[in-house]
Amino acid sequence: MKRPKAIARVTPNDDTLPSRASVARLSLYLRSLEEFARQGRVTISSGRLGEALGVTDAQVRKDLAIVGSLGQPGVGYSTGELISAIRHTLGIDREWRVALVGVGNLARALLRYRGFPQQGFRIVALVDSDPAKIGQRVEGLEIHSPAMLPAVVAATRAELGVVAVPAEAAQSVAEALVAAGIRGILNFAPVVLRLPPSVSLVAVDLAVQLEQLAFLVQASCREVARPGSRRRDPGPTAPAVP
Repeated sequence: MKRPKAIARVTPNDDTLPSRASVARLSLYLRSLEEFARQGRVTISSGRLGEALGVTDAQVRKDLAIVGSLGQPGVGYSTGELISAIRHTLGIDREWRVALVGVGNLARALLRYRGFPQQGFRIVALVDSDPAKIGQRVEGLEIHSPAMLPAVVAATRAELGVVAVPAEAAQSVAEALVAAGIRGILNFAPVVLRLPPSVSLVAVDLAVQLEQLAFLVQASCREVARPGSRRRDPGPTAPAVP
Protein backbone atom coordinates (compact mmCIF):
# COMPACT_ATOMS: atom_id res chain seq x y z
CA MET A 1 0.00 0.00 0.00
CA LYS A 2 1.35 3.41 -1.00
CA ARG A 3 2.26 5.58 1.98
CA PRO A 4 0.77 9.10 2.00
CA LYS A 5 3.26 11.90 1.46
CA ALA A 6 2.11 14.19 4.28
CA ILE A 7 2.32 12.26 7.52
CA ALA A 8 3.28 13.67 10.89
CA ARG A 9 5.31 11.33 13.08
CA VAL A 10 4.37 12.09 16.68
CA THR A 11 7.17 11.50 19.20
CA PRO A 12 7.22 11.76 23.02
CA ASN A 13 9.41 14.87 22.77
CA ASP A 14 7.12 16.63 20.31
CA ASP A 15 5.77 19.92 21.67
CA THR A 16 2.59 19.33 19.64
CA LEU A 17 1.96 15.96 21.25
CA PRO A 18 -1.83 15.38 21.16
CA SER A 19 -3.92 14.53 24.19
CA ARG A 20 -4.43 10.92 25.16
CA ALA A 21 -8.12 11.32 24.33
CA SER A 22 -7.20 12.28 20.77
CA VAL A 23 -4.81 9.33 20.49
CA ALA A 24 -7.53 7.02 21.83
CA ARG A 25 -9.89 8.28 19.13
CA LEU A 26 -7.22 7.63 16.48
CA SER A 27 -7.26 3.98 17.51
CA LEU A 28 -11.06 3.94 17.27
CA TYR A 29 -10.98 5.66 13.87
CA LEU A 30 -8.56 2.96 12.75
CA ARG A 31 -10.94 0.18 13.82
CA SER A 32 -13.82 1.83 11.97
CA LEU A 33 -11.72 2.47 8.86
CA GLU A 34 -10.54 -1.13 8.75
CA GLU A 35 -14.18 -2.24 8.84
CA PHE A 36 -15.09 0.24 6.08
CA ALA A 37 -12.18 -1.10 4.01
CA ARG A 38 -13.48 -4.67 4.45
CA GLN A 39 -16.83 -3.41 3.14
CA GLY A 40 -15.10 -2.08 0.04
CA ARG A 41 -15.38 1.64 0.78
CA VAL A 42 -12.49 3.49 -0.84
CA THR A 43 -13.35 6.94 0.54
CA ILE A 44 -14.88 8.10 3.79
CA SER A 45 -16.16 11.45 5.01
CA SER A 46 -15.46 13.04 8.38
CA GLY A 47 -19.20 13.00 9.02
CA ARG A 48 -19.44 9.23 8.49
CA LEU A 49 -16.48 8.60 10.74
CA GLY A 50 -18.00 10.89 13.35
CA GLU A 51 -21.28 8.96 13.24
CA ALA A 52 -19.40 5.71 13.81
CA LEU A 53 -17.78 7.08 16.97
CA GLY A 54 -20.46 9.44 18.20
CA VAL A 55 -18.37 12.60 17.78
CA THR A 56 -18.80 15.65 15.57
CA ASP A 57 -17.25 15.89 12.12
CA ALA A 58 -15.32 18.93 13.35
CA GLN A 59 -13.74 16.78 16.09
CA VAL A 60 -12.87 14.14 13.49
CA ARG A 61 -11.12 16.70 11.28
CA LYS A 62 -9.25 18.11 14.28
CA ASP A 63 -8.08 14.66 15.37
CA LEU A 64 -7.08 13.59 11.87
CA ALA A 65 -5.03 16.76 11.39
CA ILE A 66 -2.52 14.98 13.66
CA VAL A 67 -1.74 12.46 10.91
CA GLY A 68 -1.38 14.96 8.06
CA SER A 69 -3.39 16.87 5.45
CA LEU A 70 -5.08 13.97 3.68
CA GLY A 71 -8.72 14.98 3.22
CA GLN A 72 -10.13 16.52 0.03
CA PRO A 73 -13.14 18.89 0.12
CA GLY A 74 -16.20 17.24 -1.36
CA VAL A 75 -14.44 13.88 -1.57
CA GLY A 76 -13.36 13.02 1.96
CA TYR A 77 -10.47 10.77 2.90
CA SER A 78 -8.98 7.86 1.03
CA THR A 79 -9.72 4.92 3.33
CA GLY A 80 -6.47 3.12 2.53
CA GLU A 81 -4.30 6.21 2.87
CA LEU A 82 -5.92 7.19 6.14
CA ILE A 83 -5.41 3.69 7.57
CA SER A 84 -1.72 3.85 6.64
CA ALA A 85 -1.34 7.36 8.05
CA ILE A 86 -2.96 6.50 11.38
CA ARG A 87 -0.91 3.33 11.73
CA HIS A 88 2.24 5.34 10.99
CA THR A 89 1.34 8.04 13.52
CA LEU A 90 0.50 5.48 16.22
CA GLY A 91 3.79 3.71 15.49
CA ILE A 92 2.18 0.41 14.54
CA ASP A 93 3.41 0.31 10.97
CA ARG A 94 6.13 -2.00 12.28
CA GLU A 95 6.35 -4.92 14.69
CA TRP A 96 6.64 -4.31 18.45
CA ARG A 97 8.15 -7.12 20.54
CA VAL A 98 6.70 -7.63 24.00
CA ALA A 99 7.99 -9.28 27.17
CA LEU A 100 5.26 -10.53 29.51
CA VAL A 101 5.95 -10.99 33.23
CA GLY A 102 3.53 -13.06 35.30
CA VAL A 103 2.19 -16.12 33.48
CA GLY A 104 -1.17 -16.58 35.18
CA ASN A 105 -4.69 -16.76 33.77
CA LEU A 106 -4.59 -13.18 32.46
CA ALA A 107 -1.30 -13.75 30.67
CA ARG A 108 -2.58 -16.93 29.06
CA ALA A 109 -5.64 -15.06 27.80
CA LEU A 110 -3.40 -12.33 26.39
CA LEU A 111 -1.26 -14.93 24.65
CA ARG A 112 -4.35 -16.37 22.95
CA TYR A 113 -5.64 -12.98 21.81
CA ARG A 114 -5.15 -12.80 18.04
CA GLY A 115 -5.71 -9.05 17.87
CA PHE A 116 -2.17 -8.37 19.09
CA PRO A 117 -0.28 -9.84 16.11
CA GLN A 118 -2.84 -8.37 13.72
CA GLN A 119 -1.99 -4.89 15.03
CA GLY A 120 1.75 -5.46 15.06
CA PHE A 121 2.39 -6.64 18.63
CA ARG A 122 4.19 -9.94 19.21
CA ILE A 123 4.77 -11.44 22.64
CA VAL A 124 8.28 -12.88 22.44
CA ALA A 125 9.23 -13.56 26.07
CA LEU A 126 7.58 -15.00 29.19
CA VAL A 127 8.88 -14.57 32.74
CA ASP A 128 7.50 -15.91 36.03
CA SER A 129 8.91 -16.38 39.53
CA ASP A 130 7.05 -19.64 40.21
CA PRO A 131 9.64 -22.48 40.10
CA ALA A 132 6.90 -24.87 38.97
CA LYS A 133 6.29 -22.80 35.83
CA ILE A 134 9.89 -22.08 34.84
CA GLY A 135 10.87 -24.18 31.84
CA GLN A 136 7.29 -24.83 30.77
CA ARG A 137 6.12 -23.71 27.34
CA VAL A 138 2.93 -21.72 26.74
CA GLU A 139 1.80 -20.96 23.21
CA GLY A 140 5.23 -22.01 22.00
CA LEU A 141 7.18 -19.76 24.38
CA GLU A 142 9.38 -20.94 27.24
CA ILE A 143 8.82 -19.42 30.68
CA HIS A 144 12.02 -17.97 32.14
CA SER A 145 13.00 -17.01 35.68
CA PRO A 146 13.22 -13.33 36.68
CA ALA A 147 17.00 -13.70 36.92
CA MET A 148 17.05 -14.33 33.17
CA LEU A 149 15.07 -11.18 32.33
CA PRO A 150 18.01 -9.02 31.09
CA ALA A 151 19.32 -11.82 28.89
CA VAL A 152 15.86 -12.67 27.56
CA VAL A 153 15.04 -9.05 26.72
CA ALA A 154 18.37 -8.68 24.94
CA ALA A 155 17.99 -11.94 23.00
CA THR A 156 14.41 -11.26 21.90
CA ARG A 157 14.92 -7.51 21.35
CA ALA A 158 11.74 -6.78 23.31
CA GLU A 159 10.89 -3.08 23.65
CA LEU A 160 7.59 -3.25 25.54
CA GLY A 161 6.73 -5.01 28.77
CA VAL A 162 3.45 -6.27 30.21
CA VAL A 163 3.14 -6.52 33.99
CA ALA A 164 0.59 -9.14 34.99
CA VAL A 165 1.70 -9.89 38.55
CA PRO A 166 0.12 -9.24 41.98
CA ALA A 167 0.14 -5.64 43.19
CA GLU A 168 2.86 -6.20 45.78
CA ALA A 169 5.32 -7.39 43.12
CA ALA A 170 4.46 -4.94 40.35
CA GLN A 171 6.86 -2.11 41.24
CA SER A 172 9.93 -4.34 41.49
CA VAL A 173 8.96 -6.16 38.27
CA ALA A 174 8.53 -2.86 36.44
CA GLU A 175 11.90 -1.64 37.68
CA ALA A 176 13.51 -4.88 36.51
CA LEU A 177 11.96 -4.45 33.06
CA VAL A 178 13.27 -0.89 32.83
CA ALA A 179 16.74 -2.00 33.94
CA ALA A 180 16.65 -4.66 31.22
CA GLY A 181 16.03 -2.01 28.56
CA ILE A 182 12.24 -1.99 28.22
CA ARG A 183 10.98 1.39 26.97
CA GLY A 184 7.24 1.12 27.65
CA ILE A 185 5.11 -0.80 30.15
CA LEU A 186 1.49 -1.92 30.15
CA ASN A 187 0.53 -2.49 33.79
CA PHE A 188 -2.39 -4.73 34.74
CA ALA A 189 -1.57 -4.74 38.45
CA PRO A 190 -3.94 -2.60 40.60
CA VAL A 191 -1.21 -0.28 41.83
CA VAL A 192 0.33 3.02 40.74
CA LEU A 193 3.84 2.47 39.41
CA ARG A 194 6.61 5.04 39.76
CA LEU A 195 8.99 4.92 36.82
CA PRO A 196 11.54 7.25 35.20
CA PRO A 197 10.06 9.92 32.90
CA SER A 198 11.86 8.28 29.96
CA VAL A 199 9.67 5.18 30.30
CA SER A 200 6.13 5.28 28.92
CA LEU A 201 3.46 3.75 31.15
CA VAL A 202 -0.15 2.77 30.53
CA ALA A 203 -2.24 1.27 33.34
CA VAL A 204 -5.24 -0.99 32.89
CA ASP A 205 -7.18 -1.38 36.14
CA LEU A 206 -10.49 -3.07 35.34
CA ALA A 207 -11.82 -2.41 38.85
CA VAL A 208 -11.31 1.32 38.35
CA GLN A 209 -13.19 1.16 35.05
CA LEU A 210 -16.09 -0.65 36.74
CA GLU A 211 -16.09 1.96 39.52
CA GLN A 212 -16.38 4.69 36.88
CA LEU A 213 -19.18 2.79 35.19
CA ALA A 214 -21.03 2.34 38.49
CA PHE A 215 -20.73 6.07 39.16
CA LEU A 216 -22.13 6.95 35.73
CA VAL A 217 -25.07 4.56 36.10
CA GLN A 218 -25.80 5.85 39.60
CA ALA A 219 -25.61 9.49 38.46
CA SER A 220 -27.86 8.70 35.51
CA CYS A 221 -30.46 7.08 37.78
CA ARG A 222 -30.43 10.10 40.08
CA GLU A 223 -30.91 12.41 37.11
CA VAL A 224 -33.91 10.39 35.90
CA ALA A 225 -35.42 10.37 39.39
CA ARG A 226 -35.12 14.15 39.76
CA PRO A 227 -38.55 15.83 39.36
CA GLY A 228 -38.97 17.47 35.99
CA SER A 229 -35.72 16.07 34.65
CA ARG A 230 -35.35 14.59 31.22
CA ARG A 231 -32.70 11.98 30.65
CA ARG A 232 -30.32 12.90 27.89
CA ASP A 233 -28.61 10.26 25.81
CA PRO A 234 -24.94 11.33 25.57
CA GLY A 235 -24.33 8.85 22.75
CA PRO A 236 -21.28 6.61 22.42
CA THR A 237 -17.98 8.00 23.64
CA ALA A 238 -14.38 6.97 23.28
CA PRO A 239 -13.07 4.89 26.21
CA ALA A 240 -10.97 6.64 28.82
CA VAL A 241 -7.21 6.22 28.54
CA PRO A 242 -5.22 5.83 31.76
